[in-house]
Amino acid sequence: MIYFFGNPSQLLYAVQTSKKIDLSTQQKLVWLFSDQPLLEQLTIEGSFLGPRATMITPWSTNAVEICQNMDIDGIERIERFIAKKPEESFDPMLYQEYDQLDREVFDIKVSPESITDISNIAAYNRKEGLALSDEEVAYLEQLSTKLGRPLTDSEVFGFSQVNSEHCRHKIFNGRFIIDGEEREESLFQLIKKTSKIHPNGIVSAYKDNVAFVTGPEIEQFAPSDGSFPSPYVTNLVQSVISLKAETHNFPTTVEPFNGAATGSGGEIRDRLAGGQGSLPLAGSAVYMTPYSRVHQERQWEAGFPERKWLYQTPLDLLIKASNGASDFGNKFGQPLISGSVLTFEHQEKNHRLGYDKVIMLAGGIGYGSLDQAQKKIPSKGDIIVILGGDNYRIGMGGA
Repeated sequence: MIYFFGNPSQLLYAVQTSKKIDLSTQQKLVWLFSDQPLLEQLTIEGSFLGPRATMITPWSTNAVEICQNMDIDGIERIERFIAKKPEESFDPMLYQEYDQLDREVFDIKVSPESITDISNIAAYNRKEGLALSDEEVAYLEQLSTKLGRPLTDSEVFGFSQVNSEHCRHKIFNGRFIIDGEEREESLFQLIKKTSKIHPNGIVSAYKDNVAFVTGPEIEQFAPSDGSFPSPYVTNLVQSVISLKAETHNFPTTVEPFNGAATGSGGEIRDRLAGGQGSLPLAGSAVYMTPYSRVHQERQWEAGFPERKWLYQTPLDLLIKASNGASDFGNKFGQPLISGSVLTFEHQEKNHRLGYDKVIMLAGGIGYGSLDQAQKKIPSKGDIIVILGGDNYRIGMGGA
């Protein structure tokens, strides 16, 4: 069941509920939406911009949680729809245009396709844009022969994701051949070598989603037993400092706000899950783009004519990405307190260089307890609990 609140000529809130709302709930929602009234009509005519039915926005997740804290039951989803002006442009990565709004606006009228056997993996790779290399296609063909059956579409697609550069770091782990001579160590092994030679205060590195270094002894004011309501006590705890950085380059290039937001959110998640659990404290962000051209007096930028950008302008990227990374941190409760910006373009003979594929690096620090800095070894019979919302396609088709 969907209810609409607001003004059709400006802004509407679509509220999806599991049951009919009573007068008390209606009054709470009117107050929550800044005195926007409940609309009686089932269908609202007009042109509107809003999210796709298949993608629940982070804003909706926050709004539903606020309703739960207000003791409003049965709210499943809340989305905003903005009245579209004639000839108004919009970002198709974020919005969809609707000719009208009705009670089926969140319905997903797509039926899952049946599992299909893939007889030609190379052709399927090209058709679906899975970015599988020739070596990977050959491996899958050999696997199909070994199993004595064709691989299914879900198996090939799943392999493209879990074996993507995004997930496996194949370039970092690949063989290095310089001037025809293969090096003994990969790039990743060279990076790890520093901590092996000079471990200093490293507690954990390159085996978790976050690194820990030795921290100071601190006073912890916490419940005496976290498994049930307990009195607070003060204990001395040997702490560890968590360190994390990750890039979210291509997502930020395509859609800066949410690309940078999920980059910041990813490193927060990784520090939360470090060891047996740790706490994030503060975040940082780094952006590298072509020249922003925000000021005409920057003479060095005038030497390079501005070109047509494939996705977003550098200035849009910097503004939207910065807003996105800060937005996620603010909603989570972690401030983004530092960062840097580098804009770069260079002409080298006939080659023009620049950060057209944006570099967005999110990082942060936090802390945890030394006795919880290492993960335990799972054993048979353990219960696995998956936390989080719906997951979508990772790595932009395996790239």
